[in-house]
Amino acid sequence: MRLAARIERIKPSPSSVAAGRARALKAQGHDVISLTTGEPDFDTPEHVRRAAFEAMERGETRYTDTDGTPALKRAVQDKFRRENGLSYELDEIVVASGGKQVVFNAFMATLEAGDEVVVPAPYWVSYPDIALLAGARPVFAPCPAAGGFKLTPEALEAALTPRTRWLVLNSPGNPSGAAYAAGELRALADVLVRHPDVAILSDDMYEHILFDGRVFATMAAVAPELAGRTLTLNGVSKAYAMTGWRIGYAGGPRVLMRAMAKLQSQSTSNPCSVSQAAALAALEGPQAVVRERSAAFERRRDLAVALLGAVDGLSCPVPEGAFYLYPGCEGLMGRRRPDTGAVIERDADLVLYLLEQAGVAGIAGDAYGLSPHFRLSIAVGEDTLVQACERVAHACAALRV
Repeated sequence: MRLAARIERIKPSPSSVAAGRARALKAQGHDVISLTTGEPDFDTPEHVRRAAFEAMERGETRYTDTDGTPALKRAVQDKFRRENGLSYELDEIVVASGGKQVVFNAFMATLEAGDEVVVPAPYWVSYPDIALLAGARPVFAPCPAAGGFKLTPEALEAALTPRTRWLVLNSPGNPSGAAYAAGELRALADVLVRHPDVAILSDDMYEHILFDGRVFATMAAVAPELAGRTLTLNGVSKAYAMTGWRIGYAGGPRVLMRAMAKLQSQSTSNPCSVSQAAALAALEGPQAVVRERSAAFERRRDLAVALLGAVDGLSCPVPEGAFYLYPGCEGLMGRRRPDTGAVIERDADLVLYLLEQAGVAGIAGDAYGLSPHFRLSIAVGEDTLVQACERVAHACAALRV
């Protein structure tokens, strides 16, 4: 069977591969704590699950409109207006089978061979690969820990070329937890105003997991003059612990949204009807559970940062949101494993060592475009998180200088 060249441009999702490896080791009887998966450990709220059941009982198990039911799109419309100060007509909203499909639809609908997509690094692993599938070239703008893992106006200006078609912004970000304040977005907007052919993908999936009393900001609201070329993406996966329900949504300029809906009509067609009913309940129902869970993630963050920050050779920047840590491990490079004597030369070597010797599964920073770091999810219970951090600390201490 001959495969298309496009499939060779991309790699399997590193987070999925790492999670699968951890599951396989557990199935073989190994004691492994997996901190790989980007999903809340909480259950989907009870009222949301009940809404799905009731929808099935009513027979809502058939095709819906390709880009989402009118009821769900109205709920999305209300959410954008209520929480973000954004106004969209219903035909400027698309509901898809997860946030990843929104990105895929947008890039496939707009990118041609030779176009460029600016991706601040570290980045969610799927952005560059989806750009490559669309025939474009990802251009990485390094955002080191010293700058809070955030894109600066100077770095943005340096990354833009006449071929740039998109800038991707993810706030709070995966894997770093960096969250852009309104003033920081305004500074980036001032650069983008001078580049009218560049569209902005504002990935707000972690909007409600924000720490230390920060106020969420999104580009289309901060810079209304850019709203006509900004795609604002969100979903129910993270805030409502609904990763498996596969519902993402977005608002943006009508011409783009209709093109995305057209593309979706020839790929997945409509998102799952029952999942849409559940998402409707999530957006319209009580929101206290979202705040409670964000507070729980904040407590876990504080706990894990304190434990890992005390480890010789590690630095642990404090995430501003999301549910990941992205420790720096430059201080451990060049040390030797106590079991094999092998030198830790890359963050991938350290991640393998932690898996094999400490039974803690993380993901190497090279998967996210910024090394030497590694990502750990804090979406586990506090006792498990403490045990994992203690294992990491013991394993790091055992490395020979």
